[in-house]
Amino acid sequence: MDDNVTASAAADAAELLGPSAGLHTSNDTGSFIRGWVRDPRATGALVPSGRSLARLMAAHVAVGDRVVELGAGTGTVTEAVLRRGVRQQDLTLIERNAEFAAILRRRFPQARVAVADALSFAEQVSRGAPFDCAVSGLPLLLFSAADKARLLEQVFAVMSPHGRLLQFTYAGFCPIGRALRARFGLRATLVGVAARNLPPAFVYRLERKG
Repeated sequence: MDDNVTASAAADAAELLGPSAGLHTSNDTGSFIRGWVRDPRATGALVPSGRSLARLMAAHVAVGDRVVELGAGTGTVTEAVLRRGVRQQDLTLIERNAEFAAILRRRFPQARVAVADALSFAEQVSRGAPFDCAVSGLPLLLFSAADKARLLEQVFAVMSPHGRLLQFTYAGFCPIGRALRARFGLRATLVGVAARNLPPAFVYRLERKG
């Protein structure tokens, strides 16, 4: 991809979306768009999550939770989780894009940032107490059934017995289908819709039954 085309796309998106999209800096926005151009399957959206979506995700994280965020991007949801009352020291950020990871380290110096694929991150974070909550911005609609299963294995391997996964999607249905939920003994609950996000996003909570 020509760098001039990428830069032009970043500028066009920043002008179109403006501050209402909840973006941070022009450099961070440009990094996000370059990541999307290079690998849309990994990045999922053309721009970072908006503030309304970030607040909705964070509303279902409890103060004192140990949180792992999958596909943390440039940190919009991360910031909302911290404002909820989670300490940086209790936050682990998984991001496979090294440029995004550098932004995360700069913005959240006390959090743990791991440059890793969400489909194989568990071994890197399995030491210490289990997590209470996983927050995911991964584009699961682009994942195969096998990759979704592998993701669930990774997530719930590092979760406490009552741990939950918060996943947002731009589709109006849970991106983890019934068969896969049954296989892992999970139930899914729609916890809210971020109607002002661009595009509108649906947030699901997945947790073990019983």
